[in-house]
Amino acid sequence: MTPYTDSTEVAQYIQGARTTGSSTRTQAVYNPATGAVARQVRLGNQADVNAAVASAAAAFPKWADTPPIRRARVMFKFLELLNAKKDEFARVITAEHGKVFTDAQGEVARGIDIVEFACGISQLLKGDFTDQVSTGIDNWTLRQPLGVVAGITPFNFPVMVPMWMFPVAIAAGNTFVLKPSPLDPSASLMIADLFKEAGLPDGVFNVVQGDKEAVDALLEHPDVKAISFVGSTPIANRIYEVGAHHGKRVQALGGAKNHMVVMPDADIDQAVDALIGAGYGSAGERCMAISVAVLVGDVAERLIPKLLERTKTLKVLDGMNLAAEMGPIVTQAAHDRITGYIAQGVSEGATLLHDGRNFSGAAAGAGCDKGFWMGGTLFDNVTADMKIYKEEIFGPVLSCVHVKDLAEAVDLINAHEFGNGVSCFTRDGNVAREFSRRIQVGMVGINVPIPVPMAWHGFGGWKKSLFGDMHAYGEEGVRFYTKQKSIMQRWPESIGKGAEFVMPTAK
Repeated sequence: MTPYTDSTEVAQYIQGARTTGSSTRTQAVYNPATGAVARQVRLGNQADVNAAVASAAAAFPKWADTPPIRRARVMFKFLELLNAKKDEFARVITAEHGKVFTDAQGEVARGIDIVEFACGISQLLKGDFTDQVSTGIDNWTLRQPLGVVAGITPFNFPVMVPMWMFPVAIAAGNTFVLKPSPLDPSASLMIADLFKEAGLPDGVFNVVQGDKEAVDALLEHPDVKAISFVGSTPIANRIYEVGAHHGKRVQALGGAKNHMVVMPDADIDQAVDALIGAGYGSAGERCMAISVAVLVGDVAERLIPKLLERTKTLKVLDGMNLAAEMGPIVTQAAHDRITGYIAQGVSEGATLLHDGRNFSGAAAGAGCDKGFWMGGTLFDNVTADMKIYKEEIFGPVLSCVHVKDLAEAVDLINAHEFGNGVSCFTRDGNVAREFSRRIQVGMVGINVPIPVPMAWHGFGGWKKSLFGDMHAYGEEGVRFYTKQKSIMQRWPESIGKGAEFVMPTAK
């Protein structure tokens, strides 16, 4: 696996090799901790997408015809190499995204879970068989790959989110084109290196770096049969509509506004720890981050003082410092956007308990004075009509909303346009059961602040958090990347003489 230095230009990976491609456009890749340009990424164009898709299309027939057990063996070898290099991946994530090293390690571990799941593809692709479905007729089903499929992934999880897609897609017999975020692109080429070393045939996995030009080229390309996307809701909606217009199967995961309900009977210290970790972990740049604390009854009186103290003492440090709890924001543009939301919250009348804009990068460590730094921000007395409540901020901003009881909490959350993740902290089993059943959200945690399902369950929200009807990875991921075929068979000796003019029925 080629090391990535400050002078490396990150480019395309097509037909088993790196290539600069035909585009001359580049974009700076920053080290968020220092604000310095670390490298450049070559932004692919229509011709680069065409080359990657052509490579994948040429590799598809042979790869699709490869027995699933042999495809699984390549995936097992990839898994072995990935485990050996997992800390190297984590270091690159921290260097380009900014999240703390231990969090980056966790991201890689969750990606590895999906690869392990995909190694069981032989079992996952088994169909159903019915003997003697009618006299002399047997019926069975099988699942076959779609062809060339593509994944368009965000900056916040440059390893895990692509692994929500390509392990299952490739193991199922498809060929894959990955379009990662240009903000932290290096991990994509590291993945390609490992696949090459694992023995994956050239063309089965390709990478096109880029921006909207590359995305549009993938959406419109006639040989791309399916698109997986994770990102903001406006873009997810567009991906879904444009992809569907061009006849593609589309799975588009959008934005979120995740709530955590704290009941009066909850363990306050546990709830505070959960809010701090889920609200400020990865600088709030997670689609499963908790951004709203819904405080029921008098719990606010006991919780807010402790939450404020923990927010003030949050350890915001360079990500490679093992004492760090939060690192920098990914880019200056993201920093400016979050700062704007904080100002909006103040102007709308929310109570600003702690202002993360006051944090100085110089306090984060040597060389960090010019990085994209921000502390944790805590608002109280936020209401449902405020912009900071309605919109996804995607930063370290936690809002406290007050409600009188569980029913009001459920109504508040169900009225929100997003339905990605939600959590409820309580000791009451009946409250937990009622909350789980009545809440209109796709992923629910009971005393679990970030309820991201494990590899075999599948990830996805409801409402405007998901466009399409299949969740990522798990068995739904297998269904998304395959199509079912039903076969009915009988032999000449069992066929009666004469034409039949009625709908066949069981006989």
